[in-house]
Amino acid sequence: MARILGHHHISMFTDNATQNNHFYTEVLGLRRVKKTVNQDDPQMYHLFYGDQVGSPGTELTFFEMAQQQTRRGTNAISHIGLLVKSYEGLIFWQQRFEQLGIKHGQIEKINNRDALYFEDPDGLPLYLMNHQDGFIPAFWQRYHHSEVPDNVRILGIGPVILTVRELEETGKMLTDLLGYTKVKMTDGEDVYQAVPGEASGEIIIRQQKGQRERQGAGTVHHLALRVKDSAEMKIWAERIETAGYRNSGIKDRFYFESFYFRDRNSILFELATDGPGLMIDSSLEMLGKQLELPSFLEERRSEIEANLSPLI
Repeated sequence: MARILGHHHISMFTDNATQNNHFYTEVLGLRRVKKTVNQDDPQMYHLFYGDQVGSPGTELTFFEMAQQQTRRGTNAISHIGLLVKSYEGLIFWQQRFEQLGIKHGQIEKINNRDALYFEDPDGLPLYLMNHQDGFIPAFWQRYHHSEVPDNVRILGIGPVILTVRELEETGKMLTDLLGYTKVKMTDGEDVYQAVPGEASGEIIIRQQKGQRERQGAGTVHHLALRVKDSAEMKIWAERIETAGYRNSGIKDRFYFESFYFRDRNSILFELATDGPGLMIDSSLEMLGKQLELPSFLEERRSEIEANLSPLI
């Protein structure tokens, strides 16, 4: 039976690739695992950060484009959780953020787990969560050249928080269509897991009335969910199409197959296959170090490079 396996990646907007690259590699200690372009608009960078090989479930990706000012609101993917091993990790990051002048809060509780809110240079809301030495996928690989000590490093993506006007609409989509399990329900907040007991595929939905968020730099474009392979992708595409959701059809993204759809609260979800993966066009040593283009864009390399600002 086809199953959603958890988070695959999350894609956001930045208006400064150089600043973004510095923050996620030098401050957070992630590896830049792909420097490529938006396949629908090759004049903008698409940067990927993650673990040693950019494993599904560890990838944060960013499109660089000039943006209107963000207007925070509802019907949005509002916070991205990142897992750290222990409470000591949160203390380390709190002190590191203070030393580096990174905007952050105090350690508090999210779904009964200790967490630390912070923002990237674009104002993107993120938080670190104490995973309490919990389960993480066996295929996640430590980045060996990070300056962040191994015992406090970021492991991968944790619970993602959505804010929506209609709580039940997104909840029913997750359970009835995608097979998620509702594991907690409180007034105005529900918690769902792709794999019961695993925070690495968790979605927290909070109800919030008011105006819809207007996207800009520092907002999330979409949340991508893991699908095993092409065969299961076809099953999901047919199921979602039959259910009447607006969708893109299956797209070949070279590094994986994708299928985009919007739920009834206009949240954009993507399904993405685990393979072929980010190493299809790169060695481990060179991963993310040079501009890599999918084969169908390679003949336009000179034109594409001429329209991009230098990024080391």
